Amino acid sequence: MALTELDRNLLRRCLTEEPGAWKDLVDRYIGLFIHVVRHTAHARSIPTSPEDTDDLVAEVFAALCANDYAILRSFRGKSSLATYLTVIARRICVKQMTKNRMAAAMGHVSAHQASLEKADAVVEFKRIENREEVKHLLSGLPERDAKIVQAFHLEGKSYREISQAMGVPENSIGPTLNRAMTRIRDRNVRFT
Repeated sequence: MALTELDRNLLRRCLTEEPGAWKDLVDRYIGLFIHVVRHTAHARSIPTSPEDTDDLVAEVFAALCANDYAILRSFRGKSSLATYLTVIARRICVKQMTKNRMAAAMGHVSAHQASLEKADAVVEFKRIENREEVKHLLSGLPERDAKIVQAFHLEGKSYREISQAMGVPENSIGPTLNRAMTRIRDRNVRFT
């Protein structure tokens, strides 16, 4: 779909900072951004509260305003404005959701995220209690991954402790555990 005249004028008005233009852009696209946030969260199996949705939509609008509307200035008109903004909003949401998950997994949780965590809204890796299940899992993993899984699930070490002991980046621990959990699911192993 091509850029409509309405959107072309709206963009021009925003970029020239015409009074009321930003409000018009917000009114026109807030529903789209809410949909993008909800759909992205659902697709990534991340529960979101209304406050989370509001925060992510605010992140999208803040990004659009940043650096003198750099994102809007980058639009070349080769698609509809809605398509362009959908892609931008999704990228911002994915980045922020990933950042929030990593912060939660590493224990760097904000007060807002901590309250969500208590309500079971933040997904974290659970330690596998059954040693036999862990041993079964370890048998099919590469050596480095097996050591990380063993340190986390059997030895109860934190991401930071594993990182320091093994000399691996702290932000690689979560993805390694995620791969291990995927293998658990693939093997139909129950975990607690």
